[in-house]
Amino acid sequence: MSNSIRVRFAPSPTGPLHMGGVRTALYNYLFAKKAGGTFVLRIEDTDQTRYVANAEKYIMDSLKWCGISPDESPENPGTFGPYRQSERKAMYMKYALELIEKRWAYYAFDSAESIAEKRNAAEKTGQTFQYDATSRKQMKNSESLPTDEVEKLKSEGNWVIRFKMPDDVTVKFQDLIRGEVQFESKLLDDKVLIKADGMPTYHLANIVDDHLMDISHVIRGEEWLPSAPLHHLLYQAFGWTAPKFAHLPLILKPTGNGKLSKRDGQKGGFPVFPLAYQDEKTGETLNGYRENGYLPEAFLNMLLMLGWNPGTEQELFGLEEAVQAFSLKRVVKSGARFNPEKAAWFNEQHLRGTSRNALAEALLPGIELKGYKADIAKAKEMVNMLLDRVQFLHEMIDASYLFQAPTEFDAKTKKKKWKEHTSEIITGLWNSLSEIPDWTAENIETTFKGYMEEKELGFGQILPGFRLLLTGLGGGPSVFEIAAFIGKEETETRINNGLEIAKEWVECM
Repeated sequence: MSNSIRVRFAPSPTGPLHMGGVRTALYNYLFAKKAGGTFVLRIEDTDQTRYVANAEKYIMDSLKWCGISPDESPENPGTFGPYRQSERKAMYMKYALELIEKRWAYYAFDSAESIAEKRNAAEKTGQTFQYDATSRKQMKNSESLPTDEVEKLKSEGNWVIRFKMPDDVTVKFQDLIRGEVQFESKLLDDKVLIKADGMPTYHLANIVDDHLMDISHVIRGEEWLPSAPLHHLLYQAFGWTAPKFAHLPLILKPTGNGKLSKRDGQKGGFPVFPLAYQDEKTGETLNGYRENGYLPEAFLNMLLMLGWNPGTEQELFGLEEAVQAFSLKRVVKSGARFNPEKAAWFNEQHLRGTSRNALAEALLPGIELKGYKADIAKAKEMVNMLLDRVQFLHEMIDASYLFQAPTEFDAKTKKKKWKEHTSEIITGLWNSLSEIPDWTAENIETTFKGYMEEKELGFGQILPGFRLLLTGLGGGPSVFEIAAFIGKEETETRINNGLEIAKEWVECM
């Protein structure tokens, strides 16, 4: 192993990439970039029974949207390929046979039914069956059977290769996040390394690949910590130097009780995937952060802070700034609770930190999708008017009153603010506003206040009614800016039509 930093993100294409997986990719990326190292994307598609055809593309698309660019990947191969485990299948058997030769592995011929029988029998006596050093001799394998029978069974082809877990060994290693961890081998089972279809399991494949790809650090989720002693023993069995390990904390439900799942997102109304994903089996489409209006920068910032902190009060980071600040020493051991409201807050902050011209450009497609005329000047007005009032860009487009007259009017405002003389007051207001030659928000406000002073009116007597007729709402951005945006002619039309509708409100008083 060289002294250069090489890390890998190795997802399995068995479904959509969870936000926890994106965080693992992010931490690997930040660690590599800060050290001037290499970030590798490897697709671990050894589990063919759970393989999903569009999952690999989803992984690639998700990382691209986030701005996490692998230095080596199936799309951008380097000198350590192939970068899909299914394309490396031929090499794994060689290493499994090496382990058998060194007496670190053995052939097992047990059927799934016979193992299930053993497990059921153990459960009836209140015990747990485990294929290990104790039960190994009672099972059907090359450790318990005569050589001639082993050869016969091998020729029939129905076998797997299992790791031979030592009987009573304490496995110790240093984790870069958790410090020293240790496991007793007598509590661990003999994991399958080569399956009946000839494909390796994760345990063998990831060790062989990490060694051959010269991976220096393995940064992965906490769920792999129970497998770490087996992996260390595999390195020992091969006589290879193990990479340094770091096991990241879980991302927890908003309640803090358990790992965040797809079901939690469905119940809570928030996404847990970066992009929308259609399940091939059910046809169900699950929304992603992108579709919910999140900026990729905000999404990454939120993930960065789920399990890591800079040791300061700073919360907002761009990707390059995060590269400079990141350190595994600041990753916490305990689970990180996901907060949907905080996620939205990150988007709000990054939205306000984006140039207004860029936001206006980004609004245009959404305006067109709504069926309205996309105009960059109008889009800039929308940004200036609404930016400080929204958390997501689509909320600006959702302000339909900017493009069409309201058809519904806020019931609370009608009841509390529309009085018997409000129509008369609004009619007088329009008589004053109609005289404005240059229809700007500033001139509208000046004329509005002049009329209010002349008639000795308070804001509460006129402003809520004026807003209600223009927008149908009881609150929102400056009504003077709204009037300027929709134009003088449209303002007159909405007032006149609104006053006709308002006659019904007065009759109900």
